[in-house]
Amino acid sequence: MNPAQCRAARALIGMTQPELAAAASVGLSTIVDFEKDRRKVAGPSTDAIRAALEAAGVEFIPENGGGAGVRLKKAGS
Repeated sequence: MNPAQCRAARALIGMTQPELAAAASVGLSTIVDFEKDRRKVAGPSTDAIRAALEAAGVEFIPENGGGAGVRLKKAGS
């Protein structure tokens, strides 16, 4: 997951940065810094952010020649 995917994922589900920080159990500054690409965020924090977004209904699309992205999961997936 890259910073742009994180921002796009939050936008898809209407989640604020503070809500994501709470859901991922990380500090708000971690979310802000990651999304603005200000600093390298530790792997466990990035994993927690991604897991929180996935739990909220986001699916991450890997780089496959067309660029990395995000989308909403299908209902029941």
